[in-house]
Amino acid sequence: MGQGPRDARRRGISHMNLTGTGLDLPAELRARLRDLRLRTPLQAPIGPLGRQQSRSRGQGLEFAQYRGYVAGDAPRQVDWKLFARSDRLFVRESERDAPLSVYLVLDCSPSMAQDDLANPGWTRLHAARRLAACALDLALREDELFGLLAFEARAPLWAAANGGRGQRDRLLSALAGLAPTQAWPEARALDAFAARMPAGALVLVLSDGFDGAAAEFATRLAAAQRSVAFVRILTAEERDFPLRGALHLVDPESNAVREVDGEAVRAGFLQRFGAARAEFIANLQQRGVACVEHWLDQPEDTALRALFGRGGRIEGRSA
Repeated sequence: MGQGPRDARRRGISHMNLTGTGLDLPAELRARLRDLRLRTPLQAPIGPLGRQQSRSRGQGLEFAQYRGYVAGDAPRQVDWKLFARSDRLFVRESERDAPLSVYLVLDCSPSMAQDDLANPGWTRLHAARRLAACALDLALREDELFGLLAFEARAPLWAAANGGRGQRDRLLSALAGLAPTQAWPEARALDAFAARMPAGALVLVLSDGFDGAAAEFATRLAAAQRSVAFVRILTAEERDFPLRGALHLVDPESNAVREVDGEAVRAGFLQRFGAARAEFIANLQQRGVACVEHWLDQPEDTALRALFGRGGRIEGRSA
């Protein structure tokens, strides 16, 4: 436990082969991410938007001091009016809040291997990887810190939050190697990793929610003053149930088998699954976890926009 990301190599993203992993973000998706900004969906008690209140020098909004210009400073930081009066170059420094720590938690249980017949090969895990890559793109752009937690057959995959392109590349490399083979561990092991995430951190859980440990972990994090968003990844077939004729259904978690007729069970399945979905979301929101659904045939920015977009509205902790 506590070891670094598996296969995390110190190499640039341009040298990685991300094709087929879900981590290669299409240009049009990147364009749609431009107006999104990471924010904690729940108000953390230690500061606005969950950010820690320590201060660091940078290009923020609150002026702090002047310092002499050094090669490499951006021209926009130079106070040109002061230059006109003094004939010397000075840079305006500002105070900004310490970076937000963003943690991505990926479900690698067997049910994450599920895909749709209409798009074979694009699994829940592929979608989780792409959502994670989108979040890393946002965090890097905003100079935030970002880390990763996933559970593999050999060992937990843990990376403490850090910043920069090197950290982004290491996490992408680790994400590319994930496989949907490992059930969630017991609560004690989960609590050990939760303790490493600082209070006020933003935790994004990417899971199908079929293993109850995922939702329980999210609620325990919220109770411990982390701001938690749960993206529930579901297939289009679960939403629409377009299957017809005799069906041989296998539960990937328990391997239980059921023989059914598609037309005969469709209406009942949609009613029961719809009620279960609504109950799942309500239970998380009542316990302080923001929850949105992502369907495999949806663009990934749809769920992220619901969480982080200007027009997005998510339910937080009930009063």
